This record gives sequence, C-alpha cells and structure tokens, in this order.
Amino acid sequence: MARKQLLTVAALAAASALVLSGCTGGGEGPGGGAGEPQTGGTLRVLANGDVDRIDPQLTAYVPVNSVVRATSRSILSYTSSNDENERIQLQADLAEEVPTPSADGLGYEITLREGITWDAPDGARPIVAGDVERGIQRICNPHIGAALGSYFINLIEGMAEYCEGFAEVAPEVEAMKEYIENNHISGIETPDDRTVVFTLVEPASDFTSMLSLPTANPAPVEALDYLPDSPEYRANFVASGPYTIAEHTPDVKLLLVRNEAWNADSDPLRNAYVDEIEMTMGVEGDAAMQQVQAGSADVLFDIQPSPANIQQLVAANDEKFTTMENGGIDQFLWFNTKTDNNGGALKELQVRQALQYAIDKPAVVQVMGGEDIATVTNGIFGPGINGHEPFSLFGDESGKADPEKAKELLAEAGVTDLTLKFPYRNLGTQPDIAQTVQASLEAAGIAVELFPVPPTDYYANFMTNRENASNGEWDIALVGWSPDWVGGAARSVFQPQFTFDGTPQTYNYVDYNNDEANRLAAEALAAATPEEAGELWHQVDRTVMEDSPIVSIVARKKANYHSDRVQNFQIYALAQNGDWTNIWLR
Repeated sequence: MARKQLLTVAALAAASALVLSGCTGGGEGPGGGAGEPQTGGTLRVLANGDVDRIDPQLTAYVPVNSVVRATSRSILSYTSSNDENERIQLQADLAEEVPTPSADGLGYEITLREGITWDAPDGARPIVAGDVERGIQRICNPHIGAALGSYFINLIEGMAEYCEGFAEVAPEVEAMKEYIENNHISGIETPDDRTVVFTLVEPASDFTSMLSLPTANPAPVEALDYLPDSPEYRANFVASGPYTIAEHTPDVKLLLVRNEAWNADSDPLRNAYVDEIEMTMGVEGDAAMQQVQAGSADVLFDIQPSPANIQQLVAANDEKFTTMENGGIDQFLWFNTKTDNNGGALKELQVRQALQYAIDKPAVVQVMGGEDIATVTNGIFGPGINGHEPFSLFGDESGKADPEKAKELLAEAGVTDLTLKFPYRNLGTQPDIAQTVQASLEAAGIAVELFPVPPTDYYANFMTNRENASNGEWDIALVGWSPDWVGGAARSVFQPQFTFDGTPQTYNYVDYNNDEANRLAAEALAAATPEEAGELWHQVDRTVMEDSPIVSIVARKKANYHSDRVQNFQIYALAQNGDWTNIWLR
C-alpha cells in the first residue's frame, strides 16, 4: 500500500476465518442499513497511528482514504456498497459523468458538475477547471512529491517536462507558487470553468481509475500559500467534502465537523449523516476492540481485529464483523540490493534465491490466523488482481521452507556468516510475523538482527528514506501493498514498486527495474480485452519474480468491525473500510 497501506501503502493486521469473498454480514444485520437514516451525533473512530498526510495530493496510506472521502471530493470515485461488484464500478463525483476516451485513446474530456464548492476563507466558492489543473500541477512540487504521482507524470502529455522544470525550483512557497501560476502542462486544457481536457502520451485503459485517486483531486488557490502538507497548510485546509478539519493534534486527535459550504445536491455519493467525526489516536488493537465491542467507540481506522478476536467473533456469528478481499499482498519481504552489508551479498541473485527457499510461508499463515484468513503467495499480484495466477519459481506453490536448498545455494554463492538487519513495525501481529521469518531464516543458517520501528515512522520516515537503504540501515524488510484503485489495478501494484526510469519511486525502495517487464506492462495497458491484459500481466509477474527483488509471502482479507450503534456500514473500496460519510448512528 505503502499505499500501502500500504500504501496505500499497506500492511493489514488481520483477516477472517470465513472463506467468503467481499463483506460478510450483508445489508440486513446490525450496521447493514436496515431502518430509516438518522442525522446527528459524533462518529467515534479509534486509531493506532496518525494520518500520513492531510494534503490529498500527497497521501498514499490506504486508511487515510476514509479521511479524504470526508473532506475532499474527487473527479471520479466509487459508491459505498457491500456488494463486491457494485463498489468497484467507477462513478462520477465532481464530474458529471465518467468520460470515455477519444477515438485514438488519448483524449478524455471532463465536464464538472454545477454547484460544487470550496469552503474558501471568504465563503463558498465554485470548484472550477483551473482547480483541477492546479491539483495535477502540485503532484511534482519540489518540497514533497506525490507518492502516486508517477502514474500521471509519465502519462499526461507534457507533464514530464513540466515536472523537470519544477524540480529546478527552490522548495519555497513563493517560488513554487510562481512556477505553478506561470507554467502549464500541455496535456491539460481548460477552455472554460467547467471543462477539463486531458491528452495522454499513450492509450491507458485505467486512466479514468487514476482520476479516482486523491492524487488527482482539485486544489484551491489557497493551497499555494503554504508548503504542501505543512502545519500551516493543515491549519488552513480548504475542504470540498461534507466535512472539514476543526482540530488536528498529531498522534493524538483529529476532529472533523460539517463543512457548511458543501452542497448536498451536488454530491451523489456522500450523505453526511453524522455531525462530527472524532478520531482518537494511540490506541492499541486489543483496547480498541474492547471499546468498540463495549460501544464506547464506533469504528476502527488503521486497526483490525486480531486472529484471536476473529475466532471469537466468528464463533459468536457477530454480524458487525466483516471481511473483504483487496487484491493486495499483505507481506512482501524486500531485499536491499543497495547495501554493501555482508560484502554486498544481497546484490547476488543466487543469494536472494536462497532466501526465497528459506522463508517458511505456511508458518506465517498460521501466525496470522490460519489458512481461512491468509493465503500463501508467490508473485507480486494478489488474488483479485487481473493478472494473478498461482505459480512458484522457488519450490512448490505451498511456500513450505526448504532450508537445505537455501544452504546449498548460499554455499554455491560462496556466502557464509550472513547477518541481516531486519526492521519491523511494532504493531498488531507484525512482531510475531517478523519473529517467524527470523526463525525460518535462522534454520537456514542465516543470522537476523530484529529491531522495532514505530508504525507511524516505518513508511513515512524509515523505509522511504533512501539513505537508509544505501547506508545499510536495513537488509530485509516486511511491507504490504494494496492496489491504489480497484478493478483492473495491476499497474498500481507494478509501476510504483517495480519500475525505475531514473526518477526515484517512493515505494521502490531499491530502484528495481526490468526492461522486459516494462515492455510487457505496456502491452497489457494497450490490450484489447481484459483477458489479453490478464495474461500479459501474469507474464510481468513471472518476469519480476525471476529477478527475486522480493519474497512474496502472504495475502489476506481486510477485516472490519464496528459498534452496535453504527448503521449502514457500507464499504468504500479505496479505504477498505466502512464509508464514514454514509454511516448513521442509532
């Protein structure tokens, strides 16, 4: 996710003992939506960590999509639904309708709705085409570039050149503001206040899906008066959604209140039943579950029920517990091929292949709750992604460790006394998973030095700090990744993590690249049918795994739980959680 979360950047903390796709519980049980909607009250959200960003252009952490949904409207989006097919269908949000490409596949024309507004300092002001262009322009600002920006930079005509120029600008407010106001992206035209025309450099059947990302959200002119996502930006946030930020104390509390400038008639996706949304941070998983079960809190942000919780909830047939497949890989083990640690051993393919055989994937599955909750994976795409097919280049598909094979390959590579630095997030089941990986590596004669990193720092400050890789601060690291959009989302797994064109990618921690995989991906994006695209994406998967940049370990479902007073708990796909803007309280 990084997206995942998981960036979303993207490591998920538990899943379900139910072998069902999509949510369980349906629409008739508690929280399913029975009864008449009620307006009012405060939705109480519990979180372990903080948001990664408030600035929509910059966020990539999957749970934060719940906050963005409430405060910032997108060009296109999704309806919240417990129907797994309905919730992945693109819907118009700020746009009047989902656009179709021009005859050559390169052009998309967007018409903005009437009545859409900013909560501007001087009162409600229309959102116009220039705001859409400004949002795209801010993606490659030299202060904090957007984590998901490469999708747009490499696709919209003239944007790469625009961003090259922007990179030369001082990362200061006045210099960046002047550049944005006096330069334009040739592939974005705004002939009038309600029309935006995008021109692409190549056909991309998933471009409309990209327009559902917060990265592409319009930006108000006031955003140029502050450094992106700075404390000043956050304190002067201009909302377009039904809620705005009343208070944000980092790592402590986030309070959203009604945006009086929001026009309900212009918004087909959000009903905004509750008056306030209050998120309390710093809560541990077990304590959070106890509060939600007791009714002193309502929903979870970056916390999921533990395997023990899940067993109890399933045994009790608790309809407030739901699961969904998200297409992501919950546990990747990245190899740091930038470091000279161990004489640069991890730069050698044979050494990385040895570690593939050493990892006991079924043992990780058991730690996460068993086979009904987690599934062994062997490639970069998880179940549900068009292009995912079961295969294994290292041993059989079961993922069972073969320590003797690992030792044999290390001996052939002439590597002895391998010692690996292994950071892990001190959150949920992550310590147990890290210890399980450590044990399987040690069974193959590989020493492991575990050390914890605070969960809020793990992605934002540790893994994405490129000096930590080059300086050898880590050798192997667990991350998760969820697709950045839903449906045909293979690009959103491959491009951010497994491509490098000279411009560093936030979540490609070691600048991995493979020209053949890139060629196959381009063919997949231009494919005439989903079936053809899926076969090509599977070839991409195999090509990447032949290089062994990661060990793919486990995919699992996203688990959600809510309190008894929550009604209409419908999944918003990008957040993989109930839609805060459509929940009501009883």
